[in-house]
Amino acid sequence: MISLEFLLTSLVVVVTPGAGVLFTVSTGLSRGRVASAWAALGCTLGIVPHMAATAMGLTAVMHAGALAFQALRIAGVLYLLYLAVMTWRDRSSFQPGAASSPSHPARLVGKAVLLNLLNPKLTLFFMAFLPQFMDPADPEPMHRFTALSTVFMAMTFGVFVLYGVAAHAFRQHVAGSTRVQDALRRGFALAFAAMAGKLALGGR
Repeated sequence: MISLEFLLTSLVVVVTPGAGVLFTVSTGLSRGRVASAWAALGCTLGIVPHMAATAMGLTAVMHAGALAFQALRIAGVLYLLYLAVMTWRDRSSFQPGAASSPSHPARLVGKAVLLNLLNPKLTLFFMAFLPQFMDPADPEPMHRFTALSTVFMAMTFGVFVLYGVAAHAFRQHVAGSTRVQDALRRGFALAFAAMAGKLALGGR
């Protein structure tokens, strides 16, 4: 049975703004509600490899192998910087009927998956987080782990979709203001860059 403590703790973790939330919200603002839902799906799918690594015990290997960890961390930093640059340069209007080239769903999902996939600290986070809600005496721990992981991912998707819907609603109010659009776009770009810096400077 999934405990209330796990649900509340997971909700706090999921709601806390991070790179995934930022990407989903920025997509909702620039591309609309449907696009943000695809972004939310990609962010959720990007969790799967980290869950799998945790389940297979690869976290210990990554933690011991500094080179592998550093390589993945550098890739994550570069990808966040790429998102920062592309967001800064994006000149598409927030208007629903704007003649901007719509992003293909697969492309949005792919970007979001990479965003979470290239964050090695997610694996370490799940290794520290999920075992707190597991019973060492459980004869089938993988069933419990799978259940917790599934609930966490479902919650992630649901919350991110709500973030996207809120961003889409806000989009209607800024559609006519180029100044507000530019300020939001630059703010998101700087936030992606700040996260890249945090990931680059963060310790193991």
